[in-house]
Amino acid sequence: MRAERVALIARLLVAAAVIATVVPGCGAPGGSGAAASPGSPAPVVAPSPPEPAAEGPCPYLDERAVEQANGQRVGGVRISADLPYPACFFERSAGSLQLRTWIVEGTPEVARAAVDAAAPVATSDLAELPGGWSGGSQPTADGAVFAVAEQGTAVIVTTNQDHTIKARRIAEQVIANLDL
Repeated sequence: MRAERVALIARLLVAAAVIATVVPGCGAPGGSGAAASPGSPAPVVAPSPPEPAAEGPCPYLDERAVEQANGQRVGGVRISADLPYPACFFERSAGSLQLRTWIVEGTPEVARAAVDAAAPVATSDLAELPGGWSGGSQPTADGAVFAVAEQGTAVIVTTNQDHTIKARRIAEQVIANLDL
């Protein structure tokens, strides 16, 4: 009986050592153990950017509005499969992307993570809209981005234009058109 107990204790110690090496901070001196705590929330990860899945039209933004705000003729529109609001991809006549709208619905933490992934708080300019919308805007390698969140909703607009004001105007229209 004693030998069985010793063997069981030895197996438990080996299992604990394996867990401590696999899970950072678990059982390590000075470690927080937060990664292994069953009650602690997992870190919030921003959703992956959408991909076009079908031909348009965009259900909440007219092509003419995009042409006026972005200053380029729309050659085509594609939409993602996201619900309740698909992302809309407005293309130039040559087929390249000129503007994308993306609406993220979820918890306030998910909305903030999506905004921070698009326009990181540490590097972007503060962006605010009436109604409590806040986030960031900044030039990008391909143009500019304007991303704001309010509660559990994020509106992210990317444009091939260098100025964030064009993306901001589209974000304002999307929020108004959807009564967000």
